[in-house]
Amino acid sequence: MPLGRIPQSSYYDARNRPGAALYRARQPYLVKNALTGVCIIGFVAAVYTYTLRAIGQDDFSDIPIPDAPVQPGHAPHISTAKSAGSAR
Repeated sequence: MPLGRIPQSSYYDARNRPGAALYRARQPYLVKNALTGVCIIGFVAAVYTYTLRAIGQDDFSDIPIPDAPVQPGHAPHISTAKSAGSAR
């Protein structure tokens, strides 16, 4: 075998397509894997739905809303830096 060549897997043909042996090897697990995937997706959907419904039932009418903060009066802008023209 030349050094630069990657060994060919028995499950894939020369064009890297799955062969019949790969389909036969995966066949016993298809139903279990599909059922597991459906269960996981169902669990995630149930948690998401429960969370949205629980949040949607919150009632914040008993919490007082504070008044807007009072804006302080604006003082005239007085600079303490000396201008370049006044330094004689």
